[in-house]
Amino acid sequence: MKVVLQRVKRASVKSAAMYHEIGPGLLLLVGIGEETVEQDVPVMAKKIVQARLFEDHEDKMNLSIKEIGGEILSISQFTLYADVRKGNRPSFTRAMRPDTARAFYESFNRQLAAEGVTVKPGDFGEMMDIELINDGPVTVIYECHEGKIR
Repeated sequence: MKVVLQRVKRASVKSAAMYHEIGPGLLLLVGIGEETVEQDVPVMAKKIVQARLFEDHEDKMNLSIKEIGGEILSISQFTLYADVRKGNRPSFTRAMRPDTARAFYESFNRQLAAEGVTVKPGDFGEMMDIELINDGPVTVIYECHEGKIR
């Protein structure tokens, strides 16, 4: 499981069927790989919610998303598992099949919410327009394999 996290001042996602927006918080691009296991989901959710990525009164990144009352916009992103080693067109065979990946993605969003954060999802498997105002910029890549953060 891979997550590209961006700290944002605001962000939104729109598809043909839905629209969500958040104020200050985190935009998560969530990739579910073929080797993702159930143990990865709660470990990743807890790590992200506890991450101290927001400034305190001394301008040090010392506060978590819960501490600032921020929101999460969570977008499914199978392209995080692109294999670009051969040719010019990426292969996505390392991404989990959509029918199985959807359950992991939804479980991840539930785990984030269970940690006490407002979570707004993207439209799984659909084309989406995503807008964001990056804050910092702060971008962090998280990877979890077999229940352990790498």
